[in-house]
Amino acid sequence: MGDSPENSDTPPWEGEQEEVKPSAAELEAAGQSALFGEPEAARPEPTAEKAVEEPAAPASGPASGPASGPPPAPAPAPAAKAPAPAATQPYRVLARKYRPQTFSELIGQEPMVRTLANAIARERLAHAFLMTGVRGVGKTSTARLIAKALNCVGPDGQGGPTIDPCGVCEPCVAIAEGRHMDVIEMDAASHTGVDDVREIIEAVRYAAVSARYKIYIIDEVHMLSRNAFNALLKTLEEPPAHVKFLFATTEVDKLPVTVLSRTQRFDLRRITRPLLEKQFAEICEKEGVQAEPEALSIIASAAEGSSRDGLSILDQAIAHADMGSEGRVTAALVHDMLGLADKGAQRRLFGAILDGNPQALLADVEQQYSLGVEPLALMRSMMELTHRITVTQVGEGEADGVSEEERQDIGGWAARLTAGQVHRLWQLLLKGYDEVRGAPDPLVAAQMALLRVLHAADLPDPGKLAKILKDAAVTGLAAPGAGTSALADGTSAPSASIPDAQLEWSILCDRVEQAGHLRVAQIMYDWVRVTELRQGRLVFTTPPEFEEQFEPELRDALHKTTGERWEVSRGSGESLASLRERDEAASEAERARIASHPLVQSTLRIFPGAQIVDEDDAPVGDRNWSRRA
Repeated sequence: MGDSPENSDTPPWEGEQEEVKPSAAELEAAGQSALFGEPEAARPEPTAEKAVEEPAAPASGPASGPASGPPPAPAPAPAAKAPAPAATQPYRVLARKYRPQTFSELIGQEPMVRTLANAIARERLAHAFLMTGVRGVGKTSTARLIAKALNCVGPDGQGGPTIDPCGVCEPCVAIAEGRHMDVIEMDAASHTGVDDVREIIEAVRYAAVSARYKIYIIDEVHMLSRNAFNALLKTLEEPPAHVKFLFATTEVDKLPVTVLSRTQRFDLRRITRPLLEKQFAEICEKEGVQAEPEALSIIASAAEGSSRDGLSILDQAIAHADMGSEGRVTAALVHDMLGLADKGAQRRLFGAILDGNPQALLADVEQQYSLGVEPLALMRSMMELTHRITVTQVGEGEADGVSEEERQDIGGWAARLTAGQVHRLWQLLLKGYDEVRGAPDPLVAAQMALLRVLHAADLPDPGKLAKILKDAAVTGLAAPGAGTSALADGTSAPSASIPDAQLEWSILCDRVEQAGHLRVAQIMYDWVRVTELRQGRLVFTTPPEFEEQFEPELRDALHKTTGERWEVSRGSGESLASLRERDEAASEAERARIASHPLVQSTLRIFPGAQIVDEDDAPVGDRNWSRRA
């Protein structure tokens, strides 16, 4: 048996090779290969153990006796395994790659960070937080940062809640990777029912497994159903001490008031354009991408206060950049990609409007449209320029602009235009924007709207027009002589005074009307010409066309009004005009006085064909407009 190959003198365990365990990098590479495949060059060559042929099997028969052949050579030691090449990682978009990992990286939300820092320092932590705001301002990122801040234990494992989580302890790393079992993140858009909330209610009774707090992050919480909200109310109001709720939503008005009253609300602000430009510049530097400042400014404006939207546009711009120009992100490239008007073309078009050049205006519009600029975007760019001119006029500093040429143009327009002209431009452009948005042919609507703005741009405002007319009146026409009233035909008439008897008759007529004798009062106003009027006696005449005999009715009305008996009779001879005739004469005199005014005369000369009309004689639409004004 001692000569048998199976029973050599060497103990069997000494010849065994130690099992080689794969490293973490090799396991990750194997997982990536399983998911995304493995290139041919990365596949390992066959090992030496597999290349060596297997030894021949021993001859059959009893093991005793001399061996039939030489013993097999011992197997060579396995060759050292070459390290596997790093597997190609899938590309992560910039919005995910540069998601804030600390509160210092969360831009534009300093008031909220300060409030949270004070609450943590004073140990006054609420049991539920609600983050609201437009898309892409960091609501979900803030919720994850709060979870890290509350569960961080520090590098030594002895720390407590802090506004500056270390990012290296096990809770921080697990939360950042989304695998911590005590931080449960739920999308309310796909978990809207009572059953989903019931699972939360059942789970909150149990303490956290390895973290300080069990945290529930519910994104788009406004998507929960009404019954789900009602089921959550009691738990949300009195949760266990180890549970925190973090809600995020873009439509806070859809949340019930009962939920809002149980949470501490943070309204995340839109991120300002300078902050977005700074963030994009830093990311471009980290990515090794060259970008023009004007291009980053355009992207920041298009983001509308959303960091995620801006990073998505920046990602697209980097991919859109021409490889021949070393991938440089330029303003022209961003304009072309987003379908926006070039800044220089915008200023040229605005200058054509102010200079009153319709041919240049139509040519610029046609050129921008052929380059892919939408008419609505063109109108919006004109409105943006108008707004910047207004801000420059109100402010005391230099005009806002990326380039020196842009700042000079805006500053020149701000000094050239008056406030009234700029506001009229804004109103005309705003009306044109609405027309273009609803027109069947936006290009034609944009051309007509801009031509209307062009023809109205050089018109003076009402105050300036009044000054022009006043100056024209002073220099062009002389006022009529004093003591006369100028009539429409150029003649003058002496001013008439109202006799005392007529004044008394007017008072008596008003008393009759107030007593309820409306028909008699109307006849007294329209037709009665007083010849004699004294206590208890009235003598009058009437025009020839009025032949009605109404003396008894008039006598009775005067008796009931004054309590005295009156002697009423028709007479002849000289008499005063009726009250209606007196008012008509006064109206004609006032019209003649207005028409003779120098300002009105100059206005009629500047606007031929204009007429002076009373408000009551104007059309209904104009009369209503006048009352509104």
